[in-house]
Amino acid sequence: MTQASFRRFDESRREEWALIDSHFRAYQADASRRVLVHLERLRGDHHGYPVDRYEHCLQTATRALRAGANEEMVVCALLHDIGDDLSPANHAEIAAGILEPFIDPLNTWMIRHHELFQGYHYRHFFGLDPHARDAYRDHPAFERTVRFCDEWDQTSFDKDYDTLPLDAFVPMVERVLARTPFDGLPELVD
Repeated sequence: MTQASFRRFDESRREEWALIDSHFRAYQADASRRVLVHLERLRGDHHGYPVDRYEHCLQTATRALRAGANEEMVVCALLHDIGDDLSPANHAEIAAGILEPFIDPLNTWMIRHHELFQGYHYRHFFGLDPHARDAYRDHPAFERTVRFCDEWDQTSFDKDYDTLPLDAFVPMVERVLARTPFDGLPELVD
């Protein structure tokens, strides 16, 4: 059998789910390649910024790595804006959703909220409160999100920065996205 034959789940059989599960696990194992292909789509996408979104992501990851961040944080820095290609208005939510199964929940929160926290540096130009992030001051991920935005993300628009190439980060992405999602996929049971 190479494909399930049910038309509805309530018509399915165990062997069909075993087949689907094996395909799902193989597809899941290829997540890092697909994510990196998507990251490449940010090349040439400037939106008026001094560097394109791809370069910005590489710079953010380079700064995090050089600051001694752990591998997971470096991967978060690299992929934090990956949702820009699909939906700039909620790009942070998309990036958080992609990484959530593989990373610490506090890092997921950081990515999900980085846009608001980043606003500390520019919201006033739009007549908005730059201190809006302070509403989360008591959240356990507040300080890491401030550091991420203030030290790495908002500083990564420098055309002259000595940015590392993507190849420097590929092994890290592969290791992080090779983790078992949400600390374990259940096995098919009898």
